[in-house]
Amino acid sequence: MNTELPRDITAAEIESYHREGVVLLKGMFDGDWITLLRQGLQVNTEHPTHRARTWSRDAAGRTMFWDSQAWQNIKEYQQFIFDSPAAAVAGKLLKATEINFFFDAVFVRSPGTQFTTPWHQDEPYWSIEGYDTCTIWMPLVPVKKKNALAYVPGSHLNPQIFDQYNFGELNPDGKAAVDQVDFSGIAEQSIPDIDADPERYGVISWDMQPGDCVAFNSRILHGGSGQLDADTGLSVFTSKWLGDDARIKFRACGMDPDHSAIMTQHGLKPGDRPGTALYPRIWQRSAD
Repeated sequence: MNTELPRDITAAEIESYHREGVVLLKGMFDGDWITLLRQGLQVNTEHPTHRARTWSRDAAGRTMFWDSQAWQNIKEYQQFIFDSPAAAVAGKLLKATEINFFFDAVFVRSPGTQFTTPWHQDEPYWSIEGYDTCTIWMPLVPVKKKNALAYVPGSHLNPQIFDQYNFGELNPDGKAAVDQVDFSGIAEQSIPDIDADPERYGVISWDMQPGDCVAFNSRILHGGSGQLDADTGLSVFTSKWLGDDARIKFRACGMDPDHSAIMTQHGLKPGDRPGTALYPRIWQRSAD
């Protein structure tokens, strides 16, 4: 497999990433990486972790499956994390000196699923704080613009705290959620009704093929993926990456996923740079 970037990430793409908070990168992963991740996803869905949730199950039995932090038990995910171009993509976009892996997450919608992802940010949910955080969103099947994850450009620069959704409530099967959040005590405003007027907020998304990816700052408002055609499913692998200013933070409002216990077990505390085998350093900027 090709472990190098298939092409340089341009200055314009880097500038767009920091200005808009999101950038589409076409053809960044070759077919071997997509095949590997599909194989890993098959293992993941057959052997989910204790964090797995069914976010939606409708009367027709159509589902939205989510799981995260499965990488330590899935060799295909491990190979992607350590050997693919993903860490270099994050490093180049963040203009970082080093990149650590944070965690993986998968999203699998069965054909025709109508569930849409609530608008939210990522970083405020995490046991991490920092601007230099990057999510790489990779569809493993073709996805239409209308079904892909969508973004509010520039919203990653908004310093206000939103009253965000508690994804722990999403489980129609009655399984108790591992992680819960409650932003109501610290929120400064509600997330606006973006779907009511997407043009006002400049919402963007793209048609994508396997091998394409969207890289986004984990503070950007995003959501809206879903509402699939009857014959169309959607499988997505995401990886989360940490750059130079990322530091551990245990949030009183709750965390999802909540890494505080395992971080503490590994001797990590608030204010520390993430590290250890939990959050391995994958990429470093070369001296030249």
